[in-house]
Amino acid sequence: MSNYRIQGATGEFEVVIGLEVHAQITSNAKLFSGASTAFGSEPNTNVSLIDAAMPGMLPVPNRECIRQAVRTGLAIDAQINRWSRFDRKNYFYADLPQGYQISQLYHPLVGEGSLTVTTDEGDKTIGIERIHVEQDAGKLMHDQHPTMSYVDLNRSGVALMEIVSKPEMTSPEEAGAYVRKLRQLLRYVGSCDGNMEQGSMRADVNVSVRRAGEELGTRTETKNVNSVRFIQAVVEFEAKRQVALIDDGGKVVQETRLFDPDKGVTRSMRSKEDAHDYRYFPDPDLLPLELSEEFVAEAKASLPELPDVKLTRFTNDLGISAYNADVLTADVDTANWFEALLAEGVDAKLAANWVAAELFGALNRLGRDINSSPVTPAQAGELLKLQGDGTLSGSLAKQVFEKMLETGDGAGAIVEREGLKQTSDTGAIEAAAQGVVDANADKVAQYRDGKEALFGFFVGQTMKAMGGKANPKVVNDVLKKILGN
Repeated sequence: MSNYRIQGATGEFEVVIGLEVHAQITSNAKLFSGASTAFGSEPNTNVSLIDAAMPGMLPVPNRECIRQAVRTGLAIDAQINRWSRFDRKNYFYADLPQGYQISQLYHPLVGEGSLTVTTDEGDKTIGIERIHVEQDAGKLMHDQHPTMSYVDLNRSGVALMEIVSKPEMTSPEEAGAYVRKLRQLLRYVGSCDGNMEQGSMRADVNVSVRRAGEELGTRTETKNVNSVRFIQAVVEFEAKRQVALIDDGGKVVQETRLFDPDKGVTRSMRSKEDAHDYRYFPDPDLLPLELSEEFVAEAKASLPELPDVKLTRFTNDLGISAYNADVLTADVDTANWFEALLAEGVDAKLAANWVAAELFGALNRLGRDINSSPVTPAQAGELLKLQGDGTLSGSLAKQVFEKMLETGDGAGAIVEREGLKQTSDTGAIEAAAQGVVDANADKVAQYRDGKEALFGFFVGQTMKAMGGKANPKVVNDVLKKILGN
């Protein structure tokens, strides 16, 4: 239990949160048809006869969609149900041409699992109740005509995993951490791209409040929240709204609500339906799913190294700092880029520091992400090897990197062309250092009187005299000798 509490007029309240995350399954076709799932297509261009519910059209499950859902279940160490079944969820809406949604209520594909998240209050394991597979509905477009709404069925039939947590989160921070961790995992597994801004991952946020130690309160469900920040805002607003209602002698009503991101508030949409209101029954057009041992084994074998395992390997085996390891494993694209850099044979600690500081700094300045980096892992490897073998000092490596960004040339070519090799010529360094010492007799006296911080001044001036090309270790050794330290 977190320390997050809502202070009401009549006492202190705890908040209890459960999340139902809808994640679009990575596949080039829909759950029951071969229509494309490409984002951004013209309205009603990715619609098969099945998606449009034409008479006589029968659904056929997409094997890849089932496989990806199983892989996701295995990644959260969940029970994989070898026998599952599709149900019809009956309701009538303009963007649902069948008049029902094919889902899994009674026998889901994936059973109980869990996800461990990290917050400021430490690690916490949050239970996941189930993952079931279902088809998405279409979309109503209200801004295309002054008096009519249009229907776009491009999303109709798109495969979704509904990942249902247990009501075990107790603060906005925990809810945010859970969604970020789940998104990270889905992207590593490759079962969902996690693009919340495109609607391929969104959450229904269930919130209730209770006095400490009491039974669970009545919950509300806020639908289709599509960013981590908004999810946390929903939790905070709903918890305070419900506490204020209880303090005023009112009762929280179980209902479905919508979030207004512009105002930061939720508003009532409809009273919450129970399962029986949808008249669920087994879909007569679809046989139960029966998974073989081989199918599940293949799905498990196809899983990549997952983020928590990779994080441990980076810190324990490669000696990378906990902070850098966390940065490098946070996103699968960053992790893959870094792994490609390590494959070039560079020192892991040097590479981690360079990516976290120099590369990310450059990408931020350029407004790019790791996938559009102007420097490839092979080019970065060449640069870091030159730094690692002493050809380049740290400052020279930074200069070369800037020129790589500007020109697209390799580090070796830039070093040769511009004469940027680091020198360890003791004679040249001694001459430069002696010149600096001779020109700063007053500072030499202060240094010898105990002002040791001035040593850095002499190092900097010597490096400057050498055009930044001197080996810093040799500079330090030479100056210690000259200054009598």
